[in-house]
Amino acid sequence: MIEVTNFDELGTFENDWLDAHYHFSFAHYYDTRKMGLGPLRVWNDDKIRPHSGFDAHPHRDMEIITYVRKGAISHRDSLGNEGRTEAGDVQVMHAGTGIVHSEMNLEDEETVLFQIWITPDKAGYAPGWEMRTFPKTAVTGALPALASGRDIHSDVPVLHQDAAVHGGRVDEGETVTHELGAGRAAYLVVSEGAVEVNGTFVDTRGSASIRQEETLSIKALEDSEVVLVDVPLS
Repeated sequence: MIEVTNFDELGTFENDWLDAHYHFSFAHYYDTRKMGLGPLRVWNDDKIRPHSGFDAHPHRDMEIITYVRKGAISHRDSLGNEGRTEAGDVQVMHAGTGIVHSEMNLEDEETVLFQIWITPDKAGYAPGWEMRTFPKTAVTGALPALASGRDIHSDVPVLHQDAAVHGGRVDEGETVTHELGAGRAAYLVVSEGAVEVNGTFVDTRGSASIRQEETLSIKALEDSEVVLVDVPLS
């Protein structure tokens, strides 16, 4: 079963520095039909204007994945971590027992990113932060993992959950597959371009909530970028 949501159907928030679109209920936006998917609780599509951003604020017991699509975001936290994550790269923050952080666009251009929150498999992990850079060339065969709690031996940030974030660019006409398996679900967002997922059309910045589909075939109808979160349903 594949349920498509178009970009203009998402929840919204805008102020003088942030233009946000919410895939699931978040902050003032509440929709009983959009409460997450398994342990996936938040997926925000954020545009952050230059020289602005999220000032220091606390979190706990959440895996927070930031995938930068354009520009860069600069991170600083109460553990002393600092870093700058550029377009195509990923940072993962383990909020655990508690962390205070800021995420700022210090650039002269707009930053565009996905902010993805996944609940951990238990409370009380040690807080932490890590970042990885990834090749910017188009992928073939399958979408590579960007962060994962499923294959802890891979060279990607580890999630404290039986979940994984996959993503990459796919050239027009190419098809990649993802083996989802039984008892699992996926949430897929097309950050650029347009694709077909098992024959179902998903347009630019639209999403597909996927259940009861053990194998996904993702065909790029034009040069595209896709991000997918694979989660357990139980």
